[in-house]
Amino acid sequence: MTRIVLDAMGSDNYPAPDVEGAVMAAREYGVELILTGDASKIQPILDSHNAASLPVRVVHAPDMLTMHDKGDELVMKARHKDAQNSMAVGLDMVKRGEADAFVTAGNTGAAMVTALFRLGRMRGVDRPALAPPFPTATGYCIILDIGANPDCKPENLLQFGILGSVYAERVRGVKNPRVGLISNGEEAGKGSELVKGAYPLLAKSGLNFIGNVEGKEIFGGHADVAVTDGFTGNVLLKSTEAVAKLIIEKIREAIKGGGPPAMLGGLLVKPALGKIKKLLDPSEEGAAPLLGVNGLVFIGHGRSDALAIKNAIRVAKEAAESKVLDAMKSAIEESLKK
Repeated sequence: MTRIVLDAMGSDNYPAPDVEGAVMAAREYGVELILTGDASKIQPILDSHNAASLPVRVVHAPDMLTMHDKGDELVMKARHKDAQNSMAVGLDMVKRGEADAFVTAGNTGAAMVTALFRLGRMRGVDRPALAPPFPTATGYCIILDIGANPDCKPENLLQFGILGSVYAERVRGVKNPRVGLISNGEEAGKGSELVKGAYPLLAKSGLNFIGNVEGKEIFGGHADVAVTDGFTGNVLLKSTEAVAKLIIEKIREAIKGGGPPAMLGGLLVKPALGKIKKLLDPSEEGAAPLLGVNGLVFIGHGRSDALAIKNAIRVAKEAAESKVLDAMKSAIEESLKK
């Protein structure tokens, strides 16, 4: 049985949605859940869900990392060998082979730093990257990085391309994923110095590299993986989420303000709008993988509800069972020989 360790103190409203999501996942996906955090807060909620017969248990971790942990203080909490915060305890279980993947909806920066110190990087990877799937006209496109590395070198984008391609194939089921380089023009000579430097590396990498891609190609479904620096990726992520929310809100306003005919039309299109909302809802994916660390780590939104936590566990389960970690290591090792 796949074992997933969940930071039960991660979400903004911890531990209630974290525990509820874990119970839902244990019932639906048949995985073993290990909840790390303050047992005095977690266990009563777990007991209220009648989960005694489920493979869900609590590992006490009295401390936690929050949004206030930054700089040297965060580094000390992340790297101390006897750290007892819920992230460190959970990641140490992955490192020791007691769990197959780690999921958290906690502080993204804290999760990344703690994962780096507890698990380390894959050989050949300089900087791990966050890689969420973006909805497109034909499915999804994995974009990396979306915030872990604001400043990158061309070699980093090559590594992102390799990691993202393997993840797309193994976990998302995309055969021979198309890898694009995010730029402000499709031509090979367009883009920043970073883009110009990364282009030839990706072109000779052996990946299914399709060249530069703009936003219209990404959302049009022309690429399965798109690589960029964390600054650009984060702007793209937040802009996409904001535009999606704006469109849904404006449609609702137009229906409400259009009188009885519009209200009737709204009822007729409600199922279709529901499908669109579901497609754009980040809780449907639950969490983004942190690719490049020496273990499976998934980081979700702080505002995650139980559904988002459940789906994050599902994605972690799929990654663990696909053996994607071993495949990424092999792909990176091969790239070092070229």
